[in-house]
Amino acid sequence: MNTPQDPAPPPQPQPMVIIRRRGPLAALRSSFLTGLVVIVPIAVTGWLIWSVMGWIDGWVLPMVPAEYRPERYIGINLRGIGVVLFLVFTILVGWLAKGLIGRSLLRAGERIVDRMPVIRSIYNGVKQIAETIFAQGESRFDRACLVEYPRRGMWGVGFVSGPAKGEVATITGEKLLAVFLPTTPNPTSGFLLYVPERDVRILDMSVEDAAKLIISAGLVYPGAQPNSDGKSTVSR
Repeated sequence: MNTPQDPAPPPQPQPMVIIRRRGPLAALRSSFLTGLVVIVPIAVTGWLIWSVMGWIDGWVLPMVPAEYRPERYIGINLRGIGVVLFLVFTILVGWLAKGLIGRSLLRAGERIVDRMPVIRSIYNGVKQIAETIFAQGESRFDRACLVEYPRRGMWGVGFVSGPAKGEVATITGEKLLAVFLPTTPNPTSGFLLYVPERDVRILDMSVEDAAKLIISAGLVYPGAQPNSDGKSTVSR
């Protein structure tokens, strides 16, 4: 304890604070990366939509007689007309298939196809895939999960298709889940694994977030927001 006669303690040295100022090149780099973060998603999305519309137009419009094509009346080849025609045609076919006459014609056509060995296999396989993907009222790939693959201690992100059915469900004597384990960066290919339910770790993230994580090879994490330097930070 200091008394009035004691000399004052020497002042403590203050820590030096070094302030680094960003140069003009660093500011330009930051602005450039921020611009890329804004432009690239818009450009890629627009390019994909434009390309898909052109592909559908190139597939649909040749089936339309020349005298009924829109450019004959408006004078220009307007992209997207084929998409509109495809949507109208698909809705019309779906409406007819729900009716009694449409169901009868569909069953008659399928009976004819069943008599053709090669065509029957192709048609039934494509039909099963289409019914699985587009079936209304049924959830497909509604949960993302983690499974240990290709060995213990290594985890892969997958999608739960549902419980195992048929022979697969009974041959092992335990409850299995069908898990699709996609590859990176192409999630349309992968492996079908039947994993015991106790070994499947269900994730809270949505299927869309899990797909982003897989496609980006782990660079885009659910809840991450890009900062001014173009890098991703996880918001909590």
